[in-house]
Amino acid sequence: MNAFTNLGLSESLTQPLEQLGYSEATEVQERAIPAIIAQRDVLASAQTGSGKTAAFVLPLLDKLRQVKPAKGRPIRVLCLAPTRELAQQIDDNVALFIGELPLRHAVIYGGVPIKQQIRDIGNGVDFLIATPGRLLDLLSQKQLDLSQVETLVLDEADRMLDQGFQDQIQKVLNQLPEQRQNLLFSATFNDKITKFTHGLLHDPFIVQCQRLNKAADDVKLIIYEVEQNEKPDIVYYLLANNTQQCLVFARTRRNANLVDAYLREKGMSCAALHSDKSQHLRTQTLQKFKDGDIQILVATDIAARGLDIEQLPLVINFDIPRHAEDYVHRIGRTGRAGMRGVAISLMGGDERSNVAAIEKLIQQQIFIAAIPYIDSNNSFEYDSEIIASASSIQPRKINKPSGISRRKTSTKPGKPRAR
Repeated sequence: MNAFTNLGLSESLTQPLEQLGYSEATEVQERAIPAIIAQRDVLASAQTGSGKTAAFVLPLLDKLRQVKPAKGRPIRVLCLAPTRELAQQIDDNVALFIGELPLRHAVIYGGVPIKQQIRDIGNGVDFLIATPGRLLDLLSQKQLDLSQVETLVLDEADRMLDQGFQDQIQKVLNQLPEQRQNLLFSATFNDKITKFTHGLLHDPFIVQCQRLNKAADDVKLIIYEVEQNEKPDIVYYLLANNTQQCLVFARTRRNANLVDAYLREKGMSCAALHSDKSQHLRTQTLQKFKDGDIQILVATDIAARGLDIEQLPLVINFDIPRHAEDYVHRIGRTGRAGMRGVAISLMGGDERSNVAAIEKLIQQQIFIAAIPYIDSNNSFEYDSEIIASASSIQPRKINKPSGISRRKTSTKPGKPRAR
């Protein structure tokens, strides 16, 4: 018997799951699926890459298939996501799991023509995934009706609140029936989430598959303390002999463009991803990265959620994020699905307080590795043993000049800082 059958899912879903290679449920799926089937509100915290999307999509599809749609096929499940990329990923999962079920789904977000989305909704939708802004646009145009929504899902609600979407979410809530099921899934929780859920969730079933806001166990965390103007060179030398894919996070669009241009000038396969790019280009770039046609993706935090690549061995933080929760999501892009990964952060002098906030959040000191430098032979040196032991990356010394001068400070492997 399939493990998902034991959780209460019907064979209409479990048989296709076997064909897709899903034989074992993850912890968050084992705990959340029965509660969702039992019509409980759910508040779930689980690491990125733990299968939390399937944890709500599967039981909701099973619920939808059991009841024949009413006339006009009204929206019965509404899922809100903070970014276009995450909304698209959720929709991709819904499409994968629906298989041959007679259900309809759609995804709506800004940055693309609205007319096609209006047509999709007009044909009737059982499961709608949306970003708050475009959803409100369509509501204001009276192009959709949420009065028959049975289940509301908020995925990565912390991000939506951090981005100032609370008023927009409240406007959406005002359009929903009072009697409904509410599900909230995220990898991180903060005080805003706790306060927000008090009025939203009713006697929720709590799913906590990890210590709150904990970094994934399979990800090795490393920090290099460097000067800000050294960062582009250090990123280049970290990646110059690496043949595998890497995701580089930058805090601003300007820095993302700067790193992208610098690496492409060095002949690397690279692309930038941020909100200044058109939605068509963003979708195209993400797909090329997923297909392996691009080796290095330099992105702002729009890629911190909604990017699922199982064998991404390395994440580099060109800038330390301002919000500690974003660090957890950034490094969650590596070390997924049981794979090991490395997350390297480049810390400038003015970013010490950001690192302190991250360490407080994850309740863990982050290893300070040997500071990279160029030796007298113009060879880049860094703690290759740490990186090689944590992933399949095989770094080697290279002989190319750089603007980074050799430091007078010790280059022995770093030690955790004394408190």
